[in-house]
Amino acid sequence: MHILITGGAGFIGSNIAFAIQEKFPHARIFILDNFSSGHFKNLIGFRGQVITGDISDPNLWNYLRNNFSFDVIFHQAAITDTTVSDQELMMRVNSDSMRYILDSALEWGAKVIYASSAGVYGNTDPPMQEDRGLEPENIYGFSKLMMDRIAMYYEQKHSPDLKVVGLRYFNVYGPGESYKGKSASMIYQLAVKMMHGQKPRIFKWGDQRRDFVYIKDVVRANLLAMEKDVTGIFNIATGEARSFNEIIKIINEELGTDLETEYFDCPYDFYQEFTMADISKAKEALGYSPQFRLEDGIRDYLRRIRA
Repeated sequence: MHILITGGAGFIGSNIAFAIQEKFPHARIFILDNFSSGHFKNLIGFRGQVITGDISDPNLWNYLRNNFSFDVIFHQAAITDTTVSDQELMMRVNSDSMRYILDSALEWGAKVIYASSAGVYGNTDPPMQEDRGLEPENIYGFSKLMMDRIAMYYEQKHSPDLKVVGLRYFNVYGPGESYKGKSASMIYQLAVKMMHGQKPRIFKWGDQRRDFVYIKDVVRANLLAMEKDVTGIFNIATGEARSFNEIIKIINEELGTDLETEYFDCPYDFYQEFTMADISKAKEALGYSPQFRLEDGIRDYLRRIRA
């Protein structure tokens, strides 16, 4: 297999690259990244090739179509900072680039597995289901919703020649995200702070609930999407909502500490208060079932952070 991973130097992309490298040692893996949020240290030990480029550059895709051919595209590249308010930039990079990728996939006959987001649901009532509650609160969530619309339009128009799978990630955390800076998960940021003996700080009053999913489950979902003969959009999560107060409690227990929480006002008017996925569609079509509850994921993650 010839596999292209956009955003492959980033958090999720690099984890996918190493999982494929281990499971399919004879696959030829190419990573495409502009290193705006990815980092070369995420790729230490990667045995494939890296192509440096911007997914929103049509000339790049012309070059790739003229010089390469791929069987599978894992599209993970995007602006992932949800606080970016430049609407034109967000739409051009996240949404419009999807057309370049799908046009290339059609020429290559490649299957496309891409990263969507729970941001498409905004603050609609959980459990979030793939076909309802599509009311994003910010331009990031809207750009991901437009990616979904573009992908499904292409898939329907060109079926059966094009197979597209969208995975709506909920709150992903795990090894490889440290180079994301302020966009890294709150689990990572709280863990590092508390490991240094500092008090955790979160928005008042810490009872906001999210569906936190460990990176190992997300990677497995991507490989299932590649191996299964399916198309469509699927929630990738645990199906369980947990609060930020619970995260702090778990980290305190794992570290053997009793650090008191400091609360402060949330500065964002687009903040998601409560997310929880309905994952029945992913279970049925992909055979996906999360293996890490929050306690398991944090325990495994803390070992990796210490290392």
